[in-house]
Amino acid sequence: MNKTLSNDVSLALLNSAVAALTSALEFSQPADVALSNFFRAHKSGARDRAFIAEAVYAVIRRKRSLERLVSATGTSTTPRFLMLAALTQVLGFGVRQLDSALRPAERQWLADLKSVVSPEYSLAEQLDFPDWLSERMSSRMPVAELLSLATALNTSAPLDLRVNILKVNAKAALAQLVGEKLPATACPYSPFGIRLAGKPALQKHALFLNGSIEVQDEGSQLLCHLMQPRRGEMVVDFCAGAGGKTLALGAMMRSSGRLYAFDTAEHRLAKLKPRAARAGLSNVHPACIVNESDLRIKRLSGKIDRVLVDAPCSGLGTLRRNPDLKWRQTPASVAELCVKQRDILRAAAHMLKVGGRLVYATCSILDEENSAIVNAFLLEHPNFVRLSSRKILKAQGIEIDCGDDLRLLPHVHGTDGFYAAVLQRQS
Repeated sequence: MNKTLSNDVSLALLNSAVAALTSALEFSQPADVALSNFFRAHKSGARDRAFIAEAVYAVIRRKRSLERLVSATGTSTTPRFLMLAALTQVLGFGVRQLDSALRPAERQWLADLKSVVSPEYSLAEQLDFPDWLSERMSSRMPVAELLSLATALNTSAPLDLRVNILKVNAKAALAQLVGEKLPATACPYSPFGIRLAGKPALQKHALFLNGSIEVQDEGSQLLCHLMQPRRGEMVVDFCAGAGGKTLALGAMMRSSGRLYAFDTAEHRLAKLKPRAARAGLSNVHPACIVNESDLRIKRLSGKIDRVLVDAPCSGLGTLRRNPDLKWRQTPASVAELCVKQRDILRAAAHMLKVGGRLVYATCSILDEENSAIVNAFLLEHPNFVRLSSRKILKAQGIEIDCGDDLRLLPHVHGTDGFYAAVLQRQS
């Protein structure tokens, strides 16, 4: 049982949760940023922060079905009633635990909610997706599978770690965590992955502080195995962000060769330098670029052995962690991203030498951001060919049913939703 479920909820705590939810539901910024700003402005203890965050995310994940349920009672779908419905219908709080925080009318409403006739839910409401996303996905997979996918996407993700093989053996790291009574198991696919149940705090753990472990979803780790970088090579992480995949690639290269980490956001790259130092990497070279046509990119034309393009995307494969994205993205924003993805892939491909490998990847579940981008690129660039992701992983001892273009889904593989295509320059 979640620790938050064992306690009664005070009026002050419920009011704080509703206030935080009201801010998050504006969707003017990522939910984690909205919560961080709320906690800075409203000081509270760790237990209260955990309750508020869990309650807010429960509403965001199940917003469509909760709105339908609340509406079925004839009540307005205000943040407060959505919160009460989420606490009782999603998180399992009993009315007695909420009693001291409730107004008289709310006690009666919750009592009536138990006996309300279940409303007729549309497919989008069953999925807890916006209508446009429900329509696109339902045209691409059977409803039964789509419901399984949505259930997985609407469930909180476990905490995956990647062991830094420059510092420690993966089995030794796992044995240490298990010995400390942490709920740790080996990831099913990644040879360097460890999965933790729940969300234990690891920021002050010795293995984290000395750079032996990093937080990284198993699917993200597998993208690095598709790159398969070798010692001494010249490698580019084209959209590096804060550098999670850069660190994994650097370790696989045994800190040799030259690993460029490019991104357009300097504040994200700034986080990479201390992380690389902690990880014991000396081959990482972060550089902030203006765009994909930056002069530093052009200077590397035809010189690079391997390029990872983890393209900016809708992020809809990460809804387990970022449920607000399904409400913040729109068909128009996805269309804009597709233009960027095409431009970035073209620019990155110019850097490859003959025989070089490019991995195009997204954390999206939408075909237009994935195979459509790659198919269009290959039509324009007949000197590139597709390689089989499944075979590349199998050659490294990783047995996974992922297709020739890698497709990972949470209800099938237990990872975030990822897509990747491996391309090789032939001439």
